[in-house]
Amino acid sequence: MNGIVLIRHAETDLSGKFCGHSDPDLNTAGENKLHSLVHEVAALGIERIYSSDLRRAARTASAISERLGVPVEFRPGLREIHFGLWEALRWEEVHERYPAEAELWLGECPTRSAPGGEPYREFVARVESDYRWLIGNGGSTRAVVTHRGVMQYALTHFFGFSETEARQRTENYGAIVIATRTKVHGIV
Repeated sequence: MNGIVLIRHAETDLSGKFCGHSDPDLNTAGENKLHSLVHEVAALGIERIYSSDLRRAARTASAISERLGVPVEFRPGLREIHFGLWEALRWEEVHERYPAEAELWLGECPTRSAPGGEPYREFVARVESDYRWLIGNGGSTRAVVTHRGVMQYALTHFFGFSETEARQRTENYGAIVIATRTKVHGIV
């Protein structure tokens, strides 16, 4: 198979919270998930691995790398969007502390940034840059270990997924989605 295997990192203790550039390691559930995730990915013929450089993605990618004997290239462009003042907060906390900004964000999501967060256009520019590079360096099966927001953007803008389908396919930690330029299908 020639294509890109998009993989969402395993779980951290910030599950259920805004976690953009925060850098937690995997929690016990995440470490436990690695065993089945690595087993599932091992059968896909991956020849190259690219990963966000944030710890949760890097740990997930390193476990895959160790099993497959394939090196990992860490790419900061594959990081999640930075949520600024909302980092490590639950939605309820955001809504309580920043009610006006939360309402504006809901109405303009995803293009409105969180207060002090990365502008959406900058997030899009770096994700597009990395995916254009990844797609342009085809000819092999590549794994991309990253974050939900990055995966959703790539799936809808490069691989023809609807926003609803991309959201559903990336919901679970350790989600695996196999994509090619002409055909797209997923494993969750």
